Amino acid sequence: MRVSTEQLRLLLLQNVVEVKFTRRRPKPGSPSFRRMLATNNYGLLNSIQGRTALNYRPPSHSLEYDPKLKGLVVTWDIFMQDYRQIPTAAADVIAVIPANEEFWEYFNTKLAFMSSKEKFDFMRV
Repeated sequence: MRVSTEQLRLLLLQNVVEVKFTRRRPKPGSPSFRRMLATNNYGLLNSIQGRTALNYRPPSHSLEYDPKLKGLVVTWDIFMQDYRQIPTAAADVIAVIPANEEFWEYFNTKLAFMSSKEKFDFMRV
């Protein structure tokens, strides 16, 4: 489902979102798109589990430009465990998981046991 920049921003504040988007900078040998699990829910990210299992860390500096003006949403990428920017003009929301115990149940049954290869494959599908 296509969403606006503001809709994606609001989804990420309340949920963990599976999103697929076209890369802004294509990588040789990689697909032209990328898939990620992302969130900006600070309750989840700043929790003990968020800091340990997701390796979340608060931003250490601000960007030198306004991502909104470029149609980007800055978010925490759960697999890469770092901040990433999603170009909303080329993004599709695949799934939305509430950022509460439902996410942690999903994390503990599905994500916690994924190998590096499985995570890599997830990002490329």
